[in-house]
Amino acid sequence: MAYVPQIKIPATYMRGGTSKGVFFNLQDLPVSAQVPGAARDALLLRVIGSPDPYGKQIDGMGGATSSTSKTVILSKSTKPDHDVDYLFGQVSIDKPFVDWSGNCGNLSAAVGAFAISSGLVDASRVPHNGMATVRIWQANIGKTIIAHLPVTDGAVQETGDFELDGVTFPAAEVQVEFMDPAADEEGAGGSMFPTGNLVDDLEVPGVGTFKATMINAGIPTIFVNAQDIGYTGTELQDAINGDPKALAMFETIRAYGALRMGLIQDLDEAAKRQHTPKIAFVAKPAEYVSSSGKRVTADDADLLVRALSMGKLHHAMMGTAAVAIGAAAAIPGTLVNLAAGGGARSAVRFGHPSGTLRVGAEASQVNGEWTVTKAIMSRSARVLMEGWVRVPGDAF
Repeated sequence: MAYVPQIKIPATYMRGGTSKGVFFNLQDLPVSAQVPGAARDALLLRVIGSPDPYGKQIDGMGGATSSTSKTVILSKSTKPDHDVDYLFGQVSIDKPFVDWSGNCGNLSAAVGAFAISSGLVDASRVPHNGMATVRIWQANIGKTIIAHLPVTDGAVQETGDFELDGVTFPAAEVQVEFMDPAADEEGAGGSMFPTGNLVDDLEVPGVGTFKATMINAGIPTIFVNAQDIGYTGTELQDAINGDPKALAMFETIRAYGALRMGLIQDLDEAAKRQHTPKIAFVAKPAEYVSSSGKRVTADDADLLVRALSMGKLHHAMMGTAAVAIGAAAAIPGTLVNLAAGGGARSAVRFGHPSGTLRVGAEASQVNGEWTVTKAIMSRSARVLMEGWVRVPGDAF
């Protein structure tokens, strides 16, 4: 029997924030994968090594966590006043699908560097030395992201002394602005609060009824109080991910929250929409020891947040969920705002399993509707490897 040989595709493996992913220039993909559809999904699944019933992604570039099972496709922007179009695919680890329903905030920090290095940004917009501003169109959710990154001697500077909890080594700081982050392509009519309320009573059969803030900002997110579901907000990954009953509970809450937000029409749809919405729980500040052994005191954070991604507790915090946290914290009366002490605020520092993170947001009320003009956070990014990925020629 004759077997089809492998093909090689230009690709770059990058870290952005606390995530890693395989980056592609759209024009470098095989023709059939340059457009959305089954061929593109099959190609990305094979690149990452999914679906893998062993859950390890040994035969691919994935790292067997939601933070490392990611793909990015970039191209010159078709939008006025933008430099690059950014499409994000969250690859399921054990199931044969790619979720295109949301953005990856962490990898957003790496988009500018890839775009400049790949020639997707007009050379006239890149200083020989100084700060480059890359205008990114986030194609999954139809939003603008502005990345500010240092350039030295005409090349993106990746090394530096900026430290990010959840990332072992320091690197250059990249400031990322998420403009008008309310996810208006998701949910009911573009409202940041699709239920019309800052806090709802969410009824979840078999689990209970408890307070929830459901917000579309950065990424659709469901926030609940830690104490209402039996937690303190100081938990690390093993406390949740090693408990099948807990994971099932969170997935049930997420499904009913998605239904209440209008993101799905039937509970069964939640299984095919793992990337959105996110589910997170919040608590007032308390002391704990992070996953790296670092002591986080009650004075180090305004509140504690733990969030799940793709069915597991995240080791730090998803960038898009951080936007949701910043937006909700800026609006008096949400569960996030109340956990942080209430009142008006333009920035919040929250504790997560790997340490702390600061995110700012500008919120205002217009005609009775809350709006957030932008959310800002600092991340870092760097190229880990570049060259080609190889996949069997008949894999897509």
